[in-house]
Amino acid sequence: MSHPLVEYKSENHIATITLNDPKSLNAFSTPLKAGVLKALNEAEADDHVRVIILQGAGGNFSSGGDIKEMLSEGLDKDVISNKLKGMVEGAGEVSLKLRNIHKPIIAKLEGAVAGAGMNLALTCDFRIAADNSKFVQAFINIGLIPDAGGIYLLNQLIGVAKTTELVMLGDKLKAEDMARLNLVNEVVSAEDLDTSVHALATRLSNLPGRALASMKHMINTHAYMGLNEALDMEVDQQAMLAKTDDFKEGVTAFIEKRKPVYQGK
Repeated sequence: MSHPLVEYKSENHIATITLNDPKSLNAFSTPLKAGVLKALNEAEADDHVRVIILQGAGGNFSSGGDIKEMLSEGLDKDVISNKLKGMVEGAGEVSLKLRNIHKPIIAKLEGAVAGAGMNLALTCDFRIAADNSKFVQAFINIGLIPDAGGIYLLNQLIGVAKTTELVMLGDKLKAEDMARLNLVNEVVSAEDLDTSVHALATRLSNLPGRALASMKHMINTHAYMGLNEALDMEVDQQAMLAKTDDFKEGVTAFIEKRKPVYQGK
């Protein structure tokens, strides 16, 4: 029996959305993105749901964009540019949905939290990370820029200097590094991750929902008003960069080495 790419369950006013493609480390393929959007729409429409948890199956949150899908129609520059444009638009759609749902969303983070996966986690309202989490803005390794709002979100959260460092160098970060940058709310042991996430979700579910919704609306207005524009710019830049030799060399190295991009160089 095949398993859905995205699993959804709702219990005790908490909706849990699980990225369920562990073989790819929950890479953000187009079908998986569609499943996430469907689940988010369901959680948004359900008046019984007060809090949403976003998590990954198999001990990883997400390795980011699906490289295999990027290359699925070959390396012709125009073809791959169009392919990448659609994928980046899809990631941006998920980012906007995460912000526009006026219910608190908790990212439960463990293992690989890379590329678009890291940026979608940054779009959530709360982030709790296991101490085995590995974070990276891996885009530079294949000659691309961050998608899913990455540069915009990082700049809003930690400022331009550290954002420049993270995206241009593509260094890996541990959970404690993310905590020092105030990019995660809490770091816990992998064994305590479920307990900590559900404790926060339960606490939020017992708070006044309308007040939380108004708070999120105001936070969006004051802190994230430029997200739409940033996402549109990402689409244009990625489509252009997909035609460069740097991208071709980067993905060719990925094919030859079979090395997960999130691991960096």
